[in-house]
Amino acid sequence: MKQPFVFGVTGWKNAGKTTLTERLVAEFVRRGWRVSTIKHAHHAVDIDRPGTDSFRHRAAGATEVALVGGQRYAIMREEAEPPLADVLARLAPADLVLIEGYKRERHPKIEVRAGDGPSLAATDPAVAAIAADVKPTDSPLPWFRRDDIGAIADFIASRKS
Repeated sequence: MKQPFVFGVTGWKNAGKTTLTERLVAEFVRRGWRVSTIKHAHHAVDIDRPGTDSFRHRAAGATEVALVGGQRYAIMREEAEPPLADVLARLAPADLVLIEGYKRERHPKIEVRAGDGPSLAATDPAVAAIAADVKPTDSPLPWFRRDDIGAIADFIASRKS
């Protein structure tokens, strides 16, 4: 099976990862690409709410609950966090999968910086570029302003084989 084209958006907390990811999704969709995303959280997440029927199914012990309605569905599974490769394998085909988070994984990514702080690019060879408001002095990698969405999208698109 062909591996999907993945590109990551990484950085420290409150650097602007979600904003950049959201704006990149909109830009690629505007260009006609089919885009999927994966968001990694370091804390326990729950997309369900207490009191809903699906929450009650899980509370009763179901290991997997599919919530289906209208134009959307979600499958919630009770198990240890799967490897990124397993999550990618479960996604429908797309032109691009943007991955927010997963700092330690080896897929190509852009580091988002909000100011001074430790550099991920210094220790992660998978960081291919930096998005920051000021040109970094600690890295020779390509640099983009965080709000230059078109140029960042062009850079990501240029890496698709």
